[in-house]
Amino acid sequence: MSKIRVLIVDDSVVIRRLVSNVLSGDPGIEVVGIAANGRIALRKIPEVNPDLVTLDIEMPEMDGLETLGAIRKTNPRLPVIMFSTLTERGAAVTLDALSMGASDYVTKPSNVGSIPAGMQRIREELIPKIKALCLRGAALETDRPPPAPKSRAVRLPAKPTAPAYRPVDIVAIGVSTGGPNALAVLLPKLPGDLPVPVVIVQHMPPIFTRLLADRLAAISPLEVNEGVAGRVLKPGCAWVAPGGYHLLLERGANAVRLKMNQEPPENSCRPAVDVLFRSVAEIYRSGTLAVVLTGMGQDGLRGCEQIREVGGQVLVQDEASCVVWGMPGFVAKAGLADKTLPLDQLGDEVVRRVQQGRGRPAAAGQAAEGR
Repeated sequence: MSKIRVLIVDDSVVIRRLVSNVLSGDPGIEVVGIAANGRIALRKIPEVNPDLVTLDIEMPEMDGLETLGAIRKTNPRLPVIMFSTLTERGAAVTLDALSMGASDYVTKPSNVGSIPAGMQRIREELIPKIKALCLRGAALETDRPPPAPKSRAVRLPAKPTAPAYRPVDIVAIGVSTGGPNALAVLLPKLPGDLPVPVVIVQHMPPIFTRLLADRLAAISPLEVNEGVAGRVLKPGCAWVAPGGYHLLLERGANAVRLKMNQEPPENSCRPAVDVLFRSVAEIYRSGTLAVVLTGMGQDGLRGCEQIREVGGQVLVQDEASCVVWGMPGFVAKAGLADKTLPLDQLGDEVVRRVQQGRGRPAAAGQAAEGR
């Protein structure tokens, strides 16, 4: 298999050297060029013919957003990974870049003075994303499912059966790479009077998740907020797990509330989809409707096993409409998906299943409290 050809675009000499050294150390990647700003990058792209571009956001002469816009005009399918700072401005501009067609992003090391730590961060975060975006359909080391938990035996169905009517009491969504754009397609299709609550895990760091929730609120009929511990789940409301915290649910005497913790990452993620899905399955059981959207790796697979085990339903995004068919792909290949659909059809399917046989809107947690 030929090496993945990468062009590095960054105005920082230190960052260019760090990224180049790390990527060159991987036998599957070749750094074919570097550029100090967007104008140089645009000249180099036809010369070196990269498979992927890493693109800094803040650069002189031509910044990352302007460069990305120019790349998308001439190379609409060329994967581009943005290099972002973990700041309010960095998060906002990164979300702008994703909406303009950037494939993914990586946050820069906070202390570039520590070369070994910076190299390790880049190695752990950037290389898997490069391979996931450039080796679609190929088996990756990170694509191997984790062993099933030893604490319980999970009985998997050979294939989903067409179930009798099961009332839906909650929609739980898990998403990663390509997620902000996928959520921007899905959530506007859910009506403001949706009779159930929605909970979402999007793999993102702090600051990013709050800004994402704000942007989704501006385009969605639902009320969308970043999750806050203790908030009561309500119909027509969606909560996005805050970066750095696992999102769970807690059943009280009269309501189901949000709960947060900072326990160790699962699947290298915090928030993790599996943590949320397990919690939702425990409380809502067969009233759970899970939706797994585009994303790298297999976070959500074990959670979907438990959702199916208690009689819940699972929908997944199809491969053609995903940026990376990792998370939904593992669920589909395990035979856990009730239905696999293109992104633009998932919203209508969620509404159909939620409204199926429902004579009147049910209060959030009502069915769960009685289970």
